[in-house]
Amino acid sequence: MSHYHEFYINGEWVQPKGDRTIDVINPATEQVAATIALGNKEDVDLAVEAARNAFTTFSQTTREERIALLERVMEVFMKRLPDVAEAISIEMGAPAKLSKTAQAPSGIGHFSAALDALKEFKFEEEMGTTLVVKEPIGVCGLITPWNWPMNQMTCKVAPALATGCTMVLKPSEVAPLSALILAEVLHEAGVPPGVFNLVNGDGPTVGAAMSSHPGIDMMSFTGSTAAGRMVMKSGADTIKRVALELGGKSANILLDDVDFEKMVGHAVMSCMNNTGQSCNAPTRLLVPNNRMDEVAAIANAVAAKVKAGDPNASDTVIGPVASETQWKKIQGLIKEGIEEGAKLVTGGPDRPEGLETGFYVKPTVFSHVTNDMHIAREEIFGPVLSIIGYEDEEDAIRIANDTVYGLSGYVSSSNLDRARNVARRIRTGMVHLNGAPLDNKAPFGGYKESGIGREWGHYGFEDFLEVKSIFGYNVAAK
Repeated sequence: MSHYHEFYINGEWVQPKGDRTIDVINPATEQVAATIALGNKEDVDLAVEAARNAFTTFSQTTREERIALLERVMEVFMKRLPDVAEAISIEMGAPAKLSKTAQAPSGIGHFSAALDALKEFKFEEEMGTTLVVKEPIGVCGLITPWNWPMNQMTCKVAPALATGCTMVLKPSEVAPLSALILAEVLHEAGVPPGVFNLVNGDGPTVGAAMSSHPGIDMMSFTGSTAAGRMVMKSGADTIKRVALELGGKSANILLDDVDFEKMVGHAVMSCMNNTGQSCNAPTRLLVPNNRMDEVAAIANAVAAKVKAGDPNASDTVIGPVASETQWKKIQGLIKEGIEEGAKLVTGGPDRPEGLETGFYVKPTVFSHVTNDMHIAREEIFGPVLSIIGYEDEEDAIRIANDTVYGLSGYVSSSNLDRARNVARRIRTGMVHLNGAPLDNKAPFGGYKESGIGREWGHYGFEDFLEVKSIFGYNVAAK
């Protein structure tokens, strides 16, 4: 077991001001993998002070200097990829294969996308005699979750660095180990002291201190919608900008002309990926009512091949969910689904057979779900798929939009124009057509209670920038 009782502030590893600690639990073994210190308001004050001091000079760096910095970060990050992957498997239970091929490399993907965007981004624009300038907003508070830890950290840190901002990061206390490696990467790459600061802690203490801090100009938060509300409320008194990437209950519409064998299989595996712990997971599968039994049978056969088990085993498809708290929440919602009358196709309550230790959940599929059931309304954040029937295309669109969330959507059809037309009517920030993957240069974010603002690529720069008009800048333009 390792002890990580220091924070990274002003370019140094420093002792916390308090004495609170918390255990980091390996969700596959339920054993303590590490302990970390929990910060307090005084730690946040020191980190913000360091960031404010560093902003004076870092905000004035040139595009070329920041390009060189991002290139050094990527070079060091590549050397630490195996360490990042191992840490993520330990802290949140991702299968080793997923950690190595997706979780850890997502960090490189976001630094690369930010680098490409930085090379082309228009920080200045002439409008007649006026110069419009986009400048770094200031000190940014970054709060990130445990489900895709490196992905969520780097899609905030990379644009903050690229735009000349300084920052304080609070990673999830459930999965903080990969954040410590990120701090080491940034230090070795030569990020100037005070530009990046890391304070571990919980939401009610460190998160609240950051959100309400008058020295923080912008908060970027990824997590639950409930916690996002608290960040907004805490930031209101100082009128700071708040960017939120929150929950989702994404609908996956299979139109009546698709290859059901293929697309139902894809739907099941997409929902189960990362043990269902993705905000944009396609957790509501919408299919024609007259194909419900056929779809359920296909889903049952595919889900049977989704093996839950040891993250380090080669045949494991999904690992445990990240914590006991999550496990209990998922179990409660599975039981609610049964009680409300959904048909349990496969899976169900309790742990999979042979996995008495670890926060494992049975790959679960419900059919004959109606959109008013809790399993169709609430973000379960586990390997649970709800199959909902629709009468026609209009009904499918209505059901898809009948949710407080608006993060992502999925539409499949053998007629691409038909899929495109449906996609335009889905009220979400993103839509995947016919199983298309994400694009980390395109904007990521949602409508309604799924958030405010966009991340990834050059769209992800905007929340980290202020816009200034300098009138009379170009007198010759009269």
